[in-house]
Amino acid sequence: DEATDPSISEENWECIQRFCDQVNADTEGPLFALRLLAHKIQSPQEGEALHALTVLETCVNNCGDRFHSEMAKFRFLNELIKVLSPKYYGIWSSEKVKSRVTEVIFSWTVWFPQEVKIQDAYQMLKKQGIVKEDPKLPEDKILPPPSPRPQNSIFDTDEEKSKLLAKLLKSSHPEDLQAANRLIQSVIKEEQEKSAQVSRRVNTISEVSENVRRMDELLENYRRHELSPAEQETLEALFQRCEKLRPLLFRLASEAVADEEALAEVLQASDKLSRVLGQYRQVVASQ
Repeated sequence: DEATDPSISEENWECIQRFCDQVNADTEGPLFALRLLAHKIQSPQEGEALHALTVLETCVNNCGDRFHSEMAKFRFLNELIKVLSPKYYGIWSSEKVKSRVTEVIFSWTVWFPQEVKIQDAYQMLKKQGIVKEDPKLPEDKILPPPSPRPQNSIFDTDEEKSKLLAKLLKSSHPEDLQAANRLIQSVIKEEQEKSAQVSRRVNTISEVSENVRRMDELLENYRRHELSPAEQETLEALFQRCEKLRPLLFRLASEAVADEEALAEVLQASDKLSRVLGQYRQVVASQ
């Protein structure tokens, strides 16, 4: 209540830090903290909601993996989505609060690319038109990434960019801070593209595996003359879908050339697909 008091205009950083310490000290701290913060973020009082979002971002930076794990669950993400959705609190939430909530979720898609539910939640908001475009951070405002940052960040693997960013952030010149922010945003865009590629690859390989498994079952029954008319239609539809997946796998293979492990997964999926398509042609043609 003190940390989110709407009657104060400035953040009570001492109180916010005590809140973070309590979250870290209690076994159930992250779970209880997120329940409380969700309630405050949904407050009809703009000041209270904005303070709560500041507390949330501070917890993300200071409360570690247990907090990150809880915040990345649909249970909490849905509470944030309600603030934006016109079906829930989006009708009366202020534009300032909705803008901050969108920024928060967007930033998590960048710094936690491994959290699929966060990616899914944000993409759902875009598909529904609730978020029309990715938020742009102010040029003169450097937002620190959560700690710890994912180890596959470009700043961890590109030494030149990492050194340049460190140099710009140490500068007291506004133009250097603006350059740092532009650099961060360009890396964010690059990491988003990488994340989207990974998501496409994982989803496609998963679909291929499921389709191949189902076709194998139906082809076995086809050989025994045990397929119903409905199952024959399903088999034909699966064949058509698998034919369309082939060029997609070729494209994914070209994207994954620099990643041996990813390329091996795509090629393995392609081999499975070619095998089952060949079996379909052989079995159906022979009968």
